[in-house]
Amino acid sequence: MKDVKITACAKALPERIVTNDHLTQIMDTSDEWIRTRTGIRQRHLSTGENTSDLASKVATKLLRQAGLAASELDLLVVATMSPDSQTPSVSNLVQAQIGAVNAVCFDLSAACSGFVYALTAARSLMLTLQKKTALVIGAEVLSKLLDWQDRSTAVLFGDGAGGVLLEASQDAHFLAQTLTSFGESAQAIVAGANPAGKFPQTVLQHSPFTMDGRKVYHFATHQVPQLIAATAEEAGIELAQIDWFLLHQANRRIIEQVAKRLDLPLAKFPMNIQTVGNTAAASEGILLADCLADGLIKPGQTVMMCGYGGGLSVGCCLVKF
Repeated sequence: MKDVKITACAKALPERIVTNDHLTQIMDTSDEWIRTRTGIRQRHLSTGENTSDLASKVATKLLRQAGLAASELDLLVVATMSPDSQTPSVSNLVQAQIGAVNAVCFDLSAACSGFVYALTAARSLMLTLQKKTALVIGAEVLSKLLDWQDRSTAVLFGDGAGGVLLEASQDAHFLAQTLTSFGESAQAIVAGANPAGKFPQTVLQHSPFTMDGRKVYHFATHQVPQLIAATAEEAGIELAQIDWFLLHQANRRIIEQVAKRLDLPLAKFPMNIQTVGNTAAASEGILLADCLADGLIKPGQTVMMCGYGGGLSVGCCLVKF
């Protein structure tokens, strides 16, 4: 076993679609205001499905694509910032729902960088422990974390899940991975904060999602291009040789700026933010599923995946399909 490869990819989105016009009925905003600032036209929002439900749908699809039994899974990693509960983990709930009785399970919390962080962690464990199969799923029901009267944050997010099946390979597929964290800027994105407990405390309090938009925009447009360039350099590949750049779908303007700073054509940066919004840890998994389903990514091509956001953090991995 020399490396691992992505052998299946799937997504799951809630059925309910909420357009920008729908949001104008509950907050002071407009379709034009949202579109011009973010590129988002609509998003999918849960009507009762929790994070584990969406993740389980993805897991079932991945197993079906690969013709694998759930009992054949060795590892199950879920990246999420909106778990069903603090414990049990989403991954354990998925394990129970699909019957993956032999899988080692854990969740990973790195917000919008979560999918790339989880990919890197799962690959490392597979190589170290000689595991043959793993599911890596990014899953979010962010709607339960939002203040639906705060137009600066509520209009940005959607619910969904996306994931991949990793299998052992004798060929190199993960060409380089780079992870960075910036804890000094941690308060720029906060969700579900819990105050320090007092005895006797009878009421649990959880804060809604808050974000310093200007700070996050500056962070993303500066740190993301640097890390993408560093990851390509580590792999010994010129940026121009990379076929596709799958970035976390946070904001169309950010993606445009990253492409500009890297002096790359925007056509190499597929986007689905207009239809699903920002789905945090599920973002790159959903986008990858869309690109593969559309035939955009072909065997032999190289894809740079990059997640960035809460922590603050950035993660990049360069993968050969």
